[in-house]
Amino acid sequence: MSRYDTAALKARLGHLKIEDNPALVQQKSRDFYWYSPPLKRQLANVTADAIVSVASQQEVIDTLAACHALGIPVTPRAAGTGNYGQAMPLSGGVVLDLSGFNKVLNVSQGRLVCEPGAIMEAIDHETRAMANPQEIRLHPSTYATASLGGFIAGGSGGAGSIKWGGLRDWGNVIRLRVVTMEAAPRVLELTGSDLHKVCHAYGTNGIITEVEAPLAPAYEWVDVIVGFDTLERAASYANTLGEQDGLLLKELAVIAAPVPHDYFLRHKKFIPRDKTIVVIMVARHALDALLAFTRTEKGAEVLVNTAVLSAEDRKGLPPGYELGWNHTTLRALRIDPTITYLQVLYPFPNSVELATKIHKRFGDELPAHLEFVRFDGKVTAFGLPLVRFTTEERLEEIMRIHEEMGAPIFNPHRYTLEEGGMKQTNDVQLAFKREADPQGLLNPGKMVAWEDPNFDYRDGKTYMFPALGG
Repeated sequence: MSRYDTAALKARLGHLKIEDNPALVQQKSRDFYWYSPPLKRQLANVTADAIVSVASQQEVIDTLAACHALGIPVTPRAAGTGNYGQAMPLSGGVVLDLSGFNKVLNVSQGRLVCEPGAIMEAIDHETRAMANPQEIRLHPSTYATASLGGFIAGGSGGAGSIKWGGLRDWGNVIRLRVVTMEAAPRVLELTGSDLHKVCHAYGTNGIITEVEAPLAPAYEWVDVIVGFDTLERAASYANTLGEQDGLLLKELAVIAAPVPHDYFLRHKKFIPRDKTIVVIMVARHALDALLAFTRTEKGAEVLVNTAVLSAEDRKGLPPGYELGWNHTTLRALRIDPTITYLQVLYPFPNSVELATKIHKRFGDELPAHLEFVRFDGKVTAFGLPLVRFTTEERLEEIMRIHEEMGAPIFNPHRYTLEEGGMKQTNDVQLAFKREADPQGLLNPGKMVAWEDPNFDYRDGKTYMFPALGG
């Protein structure tokens, strides 16, 4: 039985597609939360009451106005490729399906304008086909299925971050159009510092209806995999490679043995089990320079170079970015469902030293996975190490040890903005929520500062949204 007056909602929104079949609604109430054993337990029964599919800004406005009048919560969703329950409706209500709101509206030199549900691979298909080929600067490993609006609302970085940094960096988003959740929803244009109000806010304080983002020149990218005998040598090579400003790179990841051999099934024949690998995406014109640089590195062995592979060997190989970021975790999970992961920062300037130290501390319980990025302009390593999960208590202990060793955790086993981020209130986003969603109907349960202003992040407890029975 619905917790809200969905009959009245249907009457108000008769011109829109509304789905309330329980099985279909539950399917659209899910994202990739199951990467996390704690979230899999906590969010297993989460489901909306109805799915409202929209294809225009006016339909978003109509939906928000109707839901506001009826007191129905709204959780936005596009492709649903997030990992922390960002798009899951903790209070039920409506999932606002933006996947059909997906047109590319305009492409010009260095920028594009699109609707929020536009899939990034589809965007690049259009921009690469133009007389002056261009491509999106940054994208997650779910490039083929993820939307640009969803990436901005819930992501942080990905392929391209070794060149351009993360979504938080100035210039990586140009403009957002956002609709508020009020009796008479407003349409707001956000640029400059105002973008921080809604970037990585999970749609808790406004629904993105238009994105303007920068484009970069499009290149032919070559995948190169370099093998090493130790993590320390691989990470040191990758860090130095990332600092070579003349080499145009799109992806630079280090993945510890035996993960590549055991879990990268289509690359298995190229990678010995004892090799830690560096996965590189390099522009074709920079390939010779990259190989020359690699020859100067003691112990480096080029295992894969897609520019010289036969057509038969290239057939079926996933692109380099689908070996990195959370596709590393996904490939491991497909073979060993007990695997989970962490998100770690190894701060500059001792990234390699700290990552190596932590890898030695945990051994095969926590195989290392480093993503080299530009963080505030400096080459730094983020970690997405795999975790051979045993218990939630041990997982918490592993994270505590990381923090004690000087490696901050961005906890992927929490569904709230604060606990998955800097463990403190984002005053800018909280203030904007008070303005744009005064009834707290947008994606309830995801912003601790709104739900429980007195919550103390320092006591080590996990915030539990009351609607989940916590």
